[in-house]
Amino acid sequence: MPVFYAAAFGAACVIAFILLLALRPHIPADPATAEMLDRILLWNSLAPRAVIALVAGAALGLAGALLQRVLRNPIADASTLGIASGAELALTLGLTFSPVLMGASREVVAFAGGFAAVAIVLALSWRRGLDPVTVAISGMIVSLIAASLSVTLVLSRGEYAMSIHIWGAGALSQQDWSGVLSLSPRLLIGAIAALLLMRPLNMLALDDSSARSLGVALQATRFGILLLAVWLSASVTATVGIIGFLGLAAPAAARLCGARTTGEIMFTAPLTGAALLFLADCLTQILGPGFSDLAPTGAATALLGGPLLLALLPRVHGFSPVTAASEAILRQIRKPATVLILLAILFAFAFIATLVIGPTDHGWSAATGPLFFDLLPFRLPRILAAGGAGAMLAASGFIMQRVTGNPIASPEVLGVSTGGGAGLTVALFLFGFPSPPVMLASMALGALAAFMVVIAVSGRAGLVAERLLLAGIAITAFSMAIISMVLAQGDMRSFVLLTWISGSTNRAGNFEALTAMIALVVLAAPVFGMGRWLSILPLGATVSKSLGLGVAASRLLLATIAALMTAIASFLVGPLSLTGLIAPHLARLIGFQQPRHQLAAAMLIGAGVLMAADWLSRVIIYPYQVPVGLFAALIGGPYLLWLLGRKA
Repeated sequence: MPVFYAAAFGAACVIAFILLLALRPHIPADPATAEMLDRILLWNSLAPRAVIALVAGAALGLAGALLQRVLRNPIADASTLGIASGAELALTLGLTFSPVLMGASREVVAFAGGFAAVAIVLALSWRRGLDPVTVAISGMIVSLIAASLSVTLVLSRGEYAMSIHIWGAGALSQQDWSGVLSLSPRLLIGAIAALLLMRPLNMLALDDSSARSLGVALQATRFGILLLAVWLSASVTATVGIIGFLGLAAPAAARLCGARTTGEIMFTAPLTGAALLFLADCLTQILGPGFSDLAPTGAATALLGGPLLLALLPRVHGFSPVTAASEAILRQIRKPATVLILLAILFAFAFIATLVIGPTDHGWSAATGPLFFDLLPFRLPRILAAGGAGAMLAASGFIMQRVTGNPIASPEVLGVSTGGGAGLTVALFLFGFPSPPVMLASMALGALAAFMVVIAVSGRAGLVAERLLLAGIAITAFSMAIISMVLAQGDMRSFVLLTWISGSTNRAGNFEALTAMIALVVLAAPVFGMGRWLSILPLGATVSKSLGLGVAASRLLLATIAALMTAIASFLVGPLSLTGLIAPHLARLIGFQQPRHQLAAAMLIGAGVLMAADWLSRVIIYPYQVPVGLFAALIGGPYLLWLLGRKA
């Protein structure tokens, strides 16, 4: 049966290629010139592109099957484990600082980056027995940190590095056969190695004790298979860029085709991976205008990631890596009002310090007198924008944690921030360069849609922590795929999106500052009057209904407020700051338990964190600046990794 379906996929590939040849645009020319151009186009572009799609798809399909088998995880993939992002970061570093050296060692650099990323992910989840949920969340965080660093490098290098980002989206365009000649032997070596490892792969389907009793050296076998899978994935990334989630889709398609045994999956997954990537590439060419593609093939295939992860959720069993342990943190301070006053005083000192202190060409100085008033129009708007965004993200994260009953929920983790980015992308696609109000409205709709989808999907299982987190990862994957499709176009819309992703406050003016302050007052103030809802909702739908609370209505209203705050804050500081996760969590660690006190503390902490991040982003490499959103993510990401490791 798997062979039959593989043959059907092959027939579909042949039909797609014939359609591509028939529907491709023609260059007006005399018959002799047209025949020569057709021959050049076929043998130097279309044919190698078709073959590289088949080879890369097969390599990723095999790598995905190996990863899922060795980790016993149905959602393991180069994308979910951070391998692709780590490889891209390493390549971006190499191409930015040593492009000549990269010409000889690109694959080695990609392998080193991918292996470092997956090593961090596995180290964080090892104590939990490579629990699928812990692995997925760790992979998401590692990918977020790698993406933040990559975007920082892209912005620091301008158009040259922008070309790196376009390439990283997974463009299969070929000008000769060099890519095929480079990648094909690696696929052959990987296939032979997988064949030789068939017996250990069969044994890994059993539990650890059974595999050991049959003579399998578990640690050495796992390490060897991981090296093979990372090498295959990194080879594809080094050759054609990131092809998103194909390693996840190919084994799933193989199982749908009837593959059940390890041998059948290892045979069918590369075939289905090759067919899926080839068909996707043909569609991007056929549907694209003129001689340009509709989108880079890697970005197009990444659209599979979100829906496929949602479809696979019922098969994933595990537990939240932070939630269970966090329930034990119940320390409560005796005088919350006094501590809130102290936090407010610290916040005031931080506000004054960020406004006054800064480096100059002659060293550090405190701006006073005329200099202070000269700098005020430049510093005050960006400080207010950053502080207001931090407070709104903290309030939004607090609402999400209360609505879902999960202390690790946040706009970033649940995909609400990237959902706003998807809304912005749609607005840029429809209107070209929309006005700020249109951008804010589109981001609010995207954020609300993302949050409601997460609630709807995970609500079927009673908002179980692992389902909620995985649904958020799925929404993030889908939204980022939409964003990547526009980013890879390389036009001015791409720079708008890239600037938004970075969360730069360099150009924050009176409009951004007023927007932040007005939105903070209008949206956050009503939340303080919803203390009863915020106390009851974490207890679950059944208890909430028994206490007379309209669960659906209250969730919808709170979700709307959270989505609006997330959209406006993300518009100001980007989607990657992680402030919405860190601030409520720190407020809870301090000992604030009552909803109103915790909300106020979280907002003060969130505003202070982003104001401090904005100040540090201005001074750390003065006179140059790091975008505040990326800088905050580089602070928050390691904190969350430490938290995962500590709870493990």
